Amino acid sequence: MNPIKFGTDGWRAIIARDFTYDNVRICAQAVADYLRESGITDKGLVIGYDTRFASEDFAAAAAEVVAGNDIKVYLSPSPIPTPIVSYSVIAKQTGGAIVITASHNPPAWNGIKFKTSDGAGAPGHVTQEIEKYIGQINTLDDVKSIPLTEAIRKGLIEYLDMFPIYRRHVEALLDLGGLRRSNLKIVIDPMYGTSQGYLKSLIEGGTLDITEIHNERNPLFPGLYPEPIPPHITELTEAVKRLKADVGVATDGDGDRMGIVDENGNYVPIVQVFALLALYLLEIRGEKGLIVKTVNATNMLYTLGDMHGVTVRETPVGFKYIAEIMLDKNENVLIGGEESGSFGYEKHMPERDGIFSILCFLDLMVRTEKTPSQLIDYLFSKVGPHYYDRIDIDFPESERQWIIDRVINNPPCEIQGMKVKKYDTFDGYKYTLTDDSWLLIRFSGTEPLLRIYTESTSPERVEDLLRIGRGIAGV
Repeated sequence: MNPIKFGTDGWRAIIARDFTYDNVRICAQAVADYLRESGITDKGLVIGYDTRFASEDFAAAAAEVVAGNDIKVYLSPSPIPTPIVSYSVIAKQTGGAIVITASHNPPAWNGIKFKTSDGAGAPGHVTQEIEKYIGQINTLDDVKSIPLTEAIRKGLIEYLDMFPIYRRHVEALLDLGGLRRSNLKIVIDPMYGTSQGYLKSLIEGGTLDITEIHNERNPLFPGLYPEPIPPHITELTEAVKRLKADVGVATDGDGDRMGIVDENGNYVPIVQVFALLALYLLEIRGEKGLIVKTVNATNMLYTLGDMHGVTVRETPVGFKYIAEIMLDKNENVLIGGEESGSFGYEKHMPERDGIFSILCFLDLMVRTEKTPSQLIDYLFSKVGPHYYDRIDIDFPESERQWIIDRVINNPPCEIQGMKVKKYDTFDGYKYTLTDDSWLLIRFSGTEPLLRIYTESTSPERVEDLLRIGRGIAGV
């Protein structure tokens, strides 16, 4: 059985075990077959890659295969954030993109994300088609390929610096001049990932005081995993406190997720960031539109939606579900987001972008003249206190069905002395209490992890609900 299976956000595997040059070539051939079957080979394909071990070589191998199928390739000459690749698809009007990245996974992993012709992450029916073509490849003899130098000579592979295209687009959407003149002291942490230098380049040149850490390529990601949440942002929080910065910002390994540290060195839970970004668009920018949230994102959005007369809609976990709504011409999506720190904006593109989201957050600080902690106080003054946390639990794959059976067969009617007013299995197993606190138990779509999420009215209740969640799952 071929190990290439696309999960919630692409195919990921351990380097040299399943993530090999041969499997990357097979996957690239399947993408080429998909483009041919879709009748869009003439549009070409963008290929980008991250800072992981040999990512540029895996990208070159994929480019050789796509070019070997007589499909033009626009290949990034250096590691590049995934959102910039996604926007390049739109700007160049290509048939899609391959991105060599494992996003926030540990350093032993790498992966492939496929973006469709609208720049969005491939929906399930597309990845199923690609997997179908993968299954039809019996040997490497079925893979067409052309050497990189020959493909470049023939014009089938062209190196493309995608950043200027992205920069012009972002500067047309946001007032970066006001941000540059704001005198903010900012610490940026790209976490050894692809965003290093990009965010700084967008905002430097005025009165900002910018410090960037972890801004060299190191595929081992020493001391952290490239996911902008505790405990991986310890050095960022320490730098904020040491430098007395106004804010710390971080992006994950490929730049499509973001995280915030306040002026006191405290991590700002991403659900609060989501609510603040919605507040920024609704109140500060005066914009209207549908808010789309995944099942594990904050209920504060419902309150903000009611206050501003906009609808909030819920989807399963995975930004591709949000993108499907963004791509519906009958919808007008203001913002869509996940608990993971992934946010997208229809006016920008139907894909998540950690860099753009950070720029929006910084603009919120500038326009309100508030620090991150003051913004949280302001938010709570409108929607009431909301606290959130999640725990990730590794488990042997052999125990998956046992855990599922235990959760299904033991649904609680009461939690913390409150009635469970709603129980649904929309995506995982979610229990909503009478005061709208909630508890969610679900499996990760990309990793062998059980995740337990909760949101409630105090940190103490959050801790208690997580403990109860572990008891329900028996882990």
